[in-house]
Amino acid sequence: MNIISKRNEIRNTVKVLTSKGKSTGFVPTMGALHDGHLALVRQAKEENDYVIVSIFVNPTQFNNKEDLIKYPRDNDSDLEKLQSVDCDFVFIPTVEEMYPRQEDQRNYDFGNLTNVMEGKNRPGHFDGVATIVHKLFDAIPATNAYFGKKDYQQLLVIRSLVNQLNMNINIIPCDIVREKDGLAMSSRNQRLTKEQRKIAPLIYQTLKKAVKKSTDSSVNEVKNYVESEINKGNEMELEYFEVADGDSFNLIGHFEKNKNIMGFIVVNLGNVRLIDNIQFF
Repeated sequence: MNIISKRNEIRNTVKVLTSKGKSTGFVPTMGALHDGHLALVRQAKEENDYVIVSIFVNPTQFNNKEDLIKYPRDNDSDLEKLQSVDCDFVFIPTVEEMYPRQEDQRNYDFGNLTNVMEGKNRPGHFDGVATIVHKLFDAIPATNAYFGKKDYQQLLVIRSLVNQLNMNINIIPCDIVREKDGLAMSSRNQRLTKEQRKIAPLIYQTLKKAVKKSTDSSVNEVKNYVESEINKGNEMELEYFEVADGDSFNLIGHFEKNKNIMGFIVVNLGNVRLIDNIQFF
């Protein structure tokens, strides 16, 4: 496994592999790797000749600076995990390498995709995400890039970015990986206390019950149910639960079968922000 810290070096490496007819799979991460990340790497290994993983905690996508400071970091552990799944290259740049000019923040127009939910609640977040993904795709011109569906809105933003800029890279969506009790795997889960960790599976349990209720309830009734279940005085506070078209992200007023309707939730458990989603139809 080769560790690279410079953009020019990783770009040249990928270009050489491409010139030899080799396919490359890229998995961008912010480190603190868990089995969800490793599932992406395994899929990339199956579908490509070589796999590159980046580890970079991107400062421009944190609208809460305290969240940036507290974000878990453990490169030694991450590298051990990547070695265990036969990752070929790991790109670990510094902030100065990715942002040589402090003011290097780009602005994009993703329309309605960034007017609701995460875009509405975290101003500037998706500009930061798009900025770093744009930079990473420039540095790593891979064949395929792999993203988990847990951050579903982010996935659609990245697809839009690639389409707008005519980037020659395939975006591969990957299913959410869950703990045995249903909690969506996330680096933020490391920050939960033992008691909070016991409570956290209620999020997915509530989403599954919401899907069942949708067969004979209105959207508003389902939303009220989710709110009441989450806010039951168990340290959880619902930030939002929205029902939306999974392609356009237009909010849905009533359920219609044969449409890509999804539920999106963010819950604050103590000072940890947890995100999840589920398919209705």
